[in-house]
Amino acid sequence: MKIKIIAVFIVSIFAFSCNKETGTKPIVQDIKELVFASGTLEWKNSYNLTAQTDGVLKNVDFEIGDAVAKDKVLARIENNTNLVNTQIAKEQLTITTENLSNNSPALQQVQQNIVFATAKHNQDQLQAERYERLYKTQSVAKAEYENYKLAAENSLTNLKVLKNNYAQLKQQAKQNYITTKGQLENNKVAQQYNNIVVPQYGTVIEKLKTNGDFVKKGDVIATIADAKLIQAVLNVDETNIGKIKLGQTAYVKLNTDDSKIYNAKITEILASFDQKSQSFICKAVFEEPLNKAFFGTQLEANIFIKEKKNALLIPRNLMDFGNRVNVKGKDDYVIVKTGIISSDFVEILAGITKDDVILPLKH
Repeated sequence: MKIKIIAVFIVSIFAFSCNKETGTKPIVQDIKELVFASGTLEWKNSYNLTAQTDGVLKNVDFEIGDAVAKDKVLARIENNTNLVNTQIAKEQLTITTENLSNNSPALQQVQQNIVFATAKHNQDQLQAERYERLYKTQSVAKAEYENYKLAAENSLTNLKVLKNNYAQLKQQAKQNYITTKGQLENNKVAQQYNNIVVPQYGTVIEKLKTNGDFVKKGDVIATIADAKLIQAVLNVDETNIGKIKLGQTAYVKLNTDDSKIYNAKITEILASFDQKSQSFICKAVFEEPLNKAFFGTQLEANIFIKEKKNALLIPRNLMDFGNRVNVKGKDDYVIVKTGIISSDFVEILAGITKDDVILPLKH
C-alpha cells in the first residue's frame, strides 16, 4: 500500500460550494497532520525454535495458539548418531579410568620393573662401596673397583628412566581421561539437542514443521512470542520517516476489526532501511487491550505529527502542478505556498486569502 500523508479535521468540514460560475472560497478550520503507514500485528519478544541437529522430527506436541512453559519438550529429533557417540564415549571413559588406576596393566608392569631395578641398584651400590673399601686397602685392582662403580651408576640411571616412564604413563593416562570425559560431556550435550525444548515461556504463533519432517540444523520448527505484549510494526516511507518521533500517537485499524480505531504509541524507530518492504520500520505499542489479536494481521495506521489551528484550506483538485490556482478576477494563475497536502485538501500558507474565490482549473 502506498505511504502518504493525510489530514484529519477536528471538527467536521462542510462541503465546499463549487461551480463554474461562483467558484469556491477557502475555509478556515483546525486540522491534524498524520503520516499514513501500513503494517502488521506482531507480538514482542518473539523467537524462533530451531533444530540443533539433523534428523527426523518425532513426537510433535504443540499447535498454533498453545501456551508453552519454559523447559517443555515440544518434539524430538530422531538422530541415532548422537546416541551411538554417547555410548562409545561412555565405554572409552571406562577404559581410560582403569588406565589411570593402580590396577592398570601398563602401570603395574612399570611398577614391577621399578621394584626390580631398585633391588639391583641397591645390590650394585653395596658392591661398589665394598670394592671401594678394598681398593683403599689395595686389596683389589683399580679396574675391578671401577667396574663395580660403573655398574652401580648404570643401575641408578636405569631406575631413574623407569620412574620417568611411570610418571609419563600416569600423565598420559590423566590426559586421556580428561579428553574422553570431555568427549562424553559433549556427546551428552549433543544428545540433548535431540529434544526441542522451550527456552522461555510464550505462545506458539507459527508452526513450520510437523511429525515425520526431516530437519537440518538451523531449521525453524516454530515461532514463539509473548502474547501479552502486542505491537504494531509499521512501514513508513523514507520521505516521511524524518517526521516520526518516539512517543507520537498512532491511530491503528486492524483489517480483522475495521470497526474500531486503537490508540498506540511509537516506541521504536529502526535506524536501517528495510530492503524487503522498501521502507523504514517503526514499532508501536497499544494503549488498550485488543478485542482479538492474530499474529500477522494486516493493519493501517495514521501517525499523529502535529496539529494546526485555523488552517486555510482549499480542495486539492483546485491546485495545479507548480502550486498554481485559478483565482476569480485574476488574469493569470496565482502561485500559492502550501503546508499540509492530503489526497483531498491543501493547506494554504500564502498567496490567497479566505475571501478569494477559487475557480476550477482551466483546461
